[in-house]
Amino acid sequence: MNIGQKVLFELKKEISEVEYERYIKNLTYDTKRSRSNIVYFNAPNMIVAKWIKSKYTDKLIHLFELQNEIKPEIEITVGKQKHQGSTPVTKHTSEKSHSKSTYLNPSLTFESFIVGNSNQFAYTTAKSVAEKPGRQYNPLFLYGGVGLGKTHLLQAIGNYHIDLGKTVIYTTLEQFMNSFTSHLRSQTMDRFRDKFRECDLLLIDDIQFLSRKEQTQEEFFHTFNELYNNNKQIVITSDRQPNKIAGLVDRLRTRFEMGLMADIQPPGLETKIAIIQKKCELDGIKLDNEIVNYIATNMGDNIREIEGTIIKLNALSSMLNQEITLDFAQNAIKDQLKEKKENITIDEIVKIISKELNIKPSDMKSKKRTKNVVNARRIAIYLARNLTPNSMPQIAVYFGMKDHTAISHAMKKINEIIESDENFKVILEELSNKVNTHTQNDIL
Repeated sequence: MNIGQKVLFELKKEISEVEYERYIKNLTYDTKRSRSNIVYFNAPNMIVAKWIKSKYTDKLIHLFELQNEIKPEIEITVGKQKHQGSTPVTKHTSEKSHSKSTYLNPSLTFESFIVGNSNQFAYTTAKSVAEKPGRQYNPLFLYGGVGLGKTHLLQAIGNYHIDLGKTVIYTTLEQFMNSFTSHLRSQTMDRFRDKFRECDLLLIDDIQFLSRKEQTQEEFFHTFNELYNNNKQIVITSDRQPNKIAGLVDRLRTRFEMGLMADIQPPGLETKIAIIQKKCELDGIKLDNEIVNYIATNMGDNIREIEGTIIKLNALSSMLNQEITLDFAQNAIKDQLKEKKENITIDEIVKIISKELNIKPSDMKSKKRTKNVVNARRIAIYLARNLTPNSMPQIAVYFGMKDHTAISHAMKKINEIIESDENFKVILEELSNKVNTHTQNDIL
């Protein structure tokens, strides 16, 4: 076993089986070209090469250092290279390399995207654009809150075309601006324009940051026109609609609106559960249904945050050599939930429950004992206790109850109902999800 094989064997111990099988297993150590200070690996294609280079370089350097006490430079080349003149993915001989500014994440595909009612339209239109670029919906403007899947769909379109050998540029608006400024200063704007105008697809993330950037807006306007007039596909994401981006010039706003705009709403509980299950499947993580439901109900709607929570649980479980139980999960994410609780008020809970259950807010705070009012009041108390930082005495005062013992009794009763009535449990989870969603949207 050569040093490269030893390093890959050690790396296998530090990453998930799925990542190893999908990426690392495809690497071949180049014994002829590698030296103590520079190491060459061959990858089967550009996507795998870029992904490994962006994610595993530091780990590989560290593992080589453990083997021979030297920190080498890591180069990932594509295919089995037969001569020294081949070009590694980290060094571009031309501005026309496939994915520029930021490499696409090869795991962000249409196949790995979980579709629900909240994102069905955006998914369908994104897939249609991928299959028929520049023809039907140009530009495609995807908008929605943070962490709902806009970037996933954007990169899925890019990965679809990378596999077809197309020239794809994926970049954030910030990187576009930085590149523009750098080329402007160095008086190399011809290179900048060649780069962004001679591609098959231009994918721009977070276009809302174009707000009030007059010079960048001017340049982007001409870039947009050049691509559009040549039937090249443009896909844009934003956290808001074009008409709500302050300081956006009218001629750009109207161009953003002339294609198709598709919004992504916060996911429902079932979609979040499906997303968590898919993430666990891809990363080889085992979580039982109770834990999955707990995360889906309590962690809000930011999918990146939910996926980060799953990764955190798995890492802690591995480091502590403990099974992931519900108690383990609750303890691991309690600080995150505490932060969320501080943003939720009892007023908001009562307002949402009254709307969903058709009960007046004043009735929940009254002495009424009709079945539907008692039921709504108990749910409000339960959510106030679990989703806000308020103590039982504080909740008792809010609902006009004698003292904290009344709250304790209500909590006991609702826990008994949860154990015996699955339908009620689902309703409770849905209401909890709506409260978290409403609060997050207010913050955004």
